[in-house]
Amino acid sequence: MKLVLKLVALLFLLIGFNSVQAQTNRYNVLFIAVDDLRPELGCYGADYAQTPSMDKLASTGMLFNRHYVQVATCHSSRLSMLTGRSPGAGKRKSQEGARFIPELFRRSGYHTTCIGKISHSPDGRKFQYNGTGNGEMELPNAWDSLPTPFGAWKRGWGTFFAYADGKHREDGQDHKDLMQFTVEKDSDLPDGLMADTAVETLRNYKASGQRFFLGLGFFKPHLPFVAPKQDWEAFSDVKLPAPPEGKIESEFWHRSGEFYKYKAAHEKTRPLSIEATNQSRRAYLACVRYTDRQVGKVLNALQELGLDEDTVVVLWGDHGWHLGEQEIWGKHSPFERANRSVLIIRIPGMETAGVKTDAIVESLDLFPTLIELCKPSFNKTQNLLDGESLAPLLRTGVGNQEDVAISYWNDAISVRDQTHRLIFNKKTKVSKLYDLSVDSDNSVNSADKFPEIVNRLEGAIQKSLK
Repeated sequence: MKLVLKLVALLFLLIGFNSVQAQTNRYNVLFIAVDDLRPELGCYGADYAQTPSMDKLASTGMLFNRHYVQVATCHSSRLSMLTGRSPGAGKRKSQEGARFIPELFRRSGYHTTCIGKISHSPDGRKFQYNGTGNGEMELPNAWDSLPTPFGAWKRGWGTFFAYADGKHREDGQDHKDLMQFTVEKDSDLPDGLMADTAVETLRNYKASGQRFFLGLGFFKPHLPFVAPKQDWEAFSDVKLPAPPEGKIESEFWHRSGEFYKYKAAHEKTRPLSIEATNQSRRAYLACVRYTDRQVGKVLNALQELGLDEDTVVVLWGDHGWHLGEQEIWGKHSPFERANRSVLIIRIPGMETAGVKTDAIVESLDLFPTLIELCKPSFNKTQNLLDGESLAPLLRTGVGNQEDVAISYWNDAISVRDQTHRLIFNKKTKVSKLYDLSVDSDNSVNSADKFPEIVNRLEGAIQKSLK
């Protein structure tokens, strides 16, 4: 009898243990990062864009209309997102814990894979553009596997700046064309190869049954604008909207050095002619179309394998991009176009599927969000996280309309609320205010007209720096 009671007690103990285990490591994560992707997709209201895969994801997840990055440049934006720390945060006492999102999941028993650009480098290893460097891990202790395919380009930065047939911007052969649309197959370029690798990785995860965190970072539409021929031809008869005329009068306006260093297929007048502007915008959208198709391949595989039923999917753009608005081509500014980017999140069994929210959110929010959604068994972070979990918003569709987003660029601190963007110059201590409620490219400083708004948004900046 005593033996039976002991066995019953052990059974209940095991049931309780398994119940606790089921509450942790709840979901897999498929984290898709797209470089230089601005919210100019069909699901964001751009009916001329051709993005069926991302549109479908938005219809089954939640689309964030007002998602803002912390810095409008690749490296700093990604590092802030991956660490959950604001660039404006002061020094804090660190504790034993994970520094990066994938590191935390790895320490929870997840198998972590990096394909493409998740941190700054195109394959998770530290090398310079010219190939020099020791190849150490860019995110220490974060990844179990880094299977980024190099194809004919042989190394990471070669794939990132790739042209057809193994040529690239950094190969010493002066390949610097602004655009190229010659290849026939998706796999003739790096992003297609990465999509194929991601599909194979998902198949392996399905076979193993192991919890996973898969980071997949596509390169396009980053410069140079290179994609298959079909993507360029798809826009041959599409009328694209022209950017508003005139540049913003600001000390933070820049001359688009990254864009203009490429050899354009058209003249380099500043501002560009109407024809040249249309060509460049068409090339950008062609690259987005190409990337959208790669996203679709991976999401289709996730569904076909049945992994979508227990996988959180995040589609994230590392910052926005000016496509001639305010006479800027590129990022690297404190303005709206550079700091607003794509964010779509889908969770299993989502009751708010298809909701588009205007709640203001930041890339900082992703770290605490994934912790709350997935409940990884190891949840200690090296630093206190500066963002707030979006899990309640994902479950209810209701967000705090009083939130603000704060971004940084050189001497500028920029704060965005529901209607305005304030840009504070740290050197001159002068703020400029732009009403974006009717025009996202408003270039008229209205700080003198609305001192109460200036005071409120400057107060938000001061609060964030404490």
